[in-house]
Amino acid sequence: MYTAIGYAAQSATTPLAPVKFERRSPRADDVAIEILYCGVCHSDIHQARNEWGIAVYPLMPGHEIVGKVTAVGANVTKHKVGDLVGVGCMVDSCRSCEACQANLEQYCLEGPTMTYATPDRVDGSNTMGGYSDSIVVSEHFVVRIPEKLALASAAPILCAGITTYSPLKHYGVKAGDKVGILGMGGLGHMGIKFAKAMGAEVTLFTRSASKAEEARRQGADHVIVSTDDAQMQAAAGYFDFLLDTIPVQHDLNPYLDTLRFDGVHILVGLIEPVEPPVHAAKLVLGRRVLAGSLIGGIAETQEVLDFCAEHNITCDIEMLDIRQINEAYARMIAGDVKYRFVIDMATLKL
Repeated sequence: MYTAIGYAAQSATTPLAPVKFERRSPRADDVAIEILYCGVCHSDIHQARNEWGIAVYPLMPGHEIVGKVTAVGANVTKHKVGDLVGVGCMVDSCRSCEACQANLEQYCLEGPTMTYATPDRVDGSNTMGGYSDSIVVSEHFVVRIPEKLALASAAPILCAGITTYSPLKHYGVKAGDKVGILGMGGLGHMGIKFAKAMGAEVTLFTRSASKAEEARRQGADHVIVSTDDAQMQAAAGYFDFLLDTIPVQHDLNPYLDTLRFDGVHILVGLIEPVEPPVHAAKLVLGRRVLAGSLIGGIAETQEVLDFCAEHNITCDIEMLDIRQINEAYARMIAGDVKYRFVIDMATLKL
C-alpha cells in the first residue's frame, strides 16, 4: 500500500475536494501508473451526484487516464517502466465468460469492474478513479498510447472516442454510407470525425443552426436543424445509420423517419427510459433497428487509439486545473465546453 492524492466527493451534495487515500501495491499482473492527464466525462458528474443511484463514497471520478508506467508486477509482459499508457472505463472483468472471451469485457456477464466506484474483484475495496496522481491496474486493462498522439487530447479517446468508434465499426459503416450524428458534444464531435474517416457522408443533426459552421469544421458534409420540420421531412428515408449521442430524453420518432429501410439507429448517449415511446410501426414497416452500444472492449480500445494515430484524429479539449473541477462541472452542465475538459495532473498539489 502507498499513499496517493486526488479529488473526491464525500457525498452526493458535497463538492469534490482534495483527499489522501491508499492505493494497493502492484500485484503480479499489475501496472503502476503516474497519471499525467485525465479527461472529465459527463458520467463523472452523474456519479459524483449519485444521479444514477449507484454511487459509493468516497467517490473519485476519472476514467480517461493517460500516464507513465512507474512499476510493473512480476508477471507483466505487455508494458515496462517508462511506457506511455492509458486506462479507460474498466479495470477488470471476470475474463472467463462468453463476452470476456470475445474481447467484449464491457459486457462481462458478471459485470465489469469499473475504474471507479466499484468493488475490486480481489480485495473488495472501492475502486478510485483518475482524478489522482497515480493508479494501479491489471496489465490486461492498460493500453498503449501511440507516439503520434498528443497525450492530453488522447485521454478522452478512452471513453468518448471508443464509445462512438465501437458502434460505427460493429455495424459496418463503410465508404459511401450516409451517417447522421445526433448531437455535437464530447461524443458527437468524435462521431463526426470517425464516420468521415471511414469514408461515410456525414450529417450533423442539431437543434441549433449556429453550429453549422463548426460542424463542417469537424468534418460534417451537411447539417440538419432538427427543429425545422421541413428539413427533417426532406431527409425522410435517407440515412443508413444514425449515431445518437444525445444524453437526455428526446423523441426518437422523427429521427427514425430519416432512416432508409434496414437503417440502424444506435443509442450511445441515453441510458434512461425512451420518452416519448417509439412507434413500433417505424421499426416494423422498414425493418429498421433501434440499437444500443456501450464503450468497447480493451482490444478495440487499443484499435481506436491506433486508428486515431493513423488518421490524425484527436479530441478537441480544454485543459483544466484540477482546483477548478467544481467550476468545470457547472460549465459542463451548461454546455460550456468544446468538447472535453482534460485535467493537467501537474496542477494536483494538496
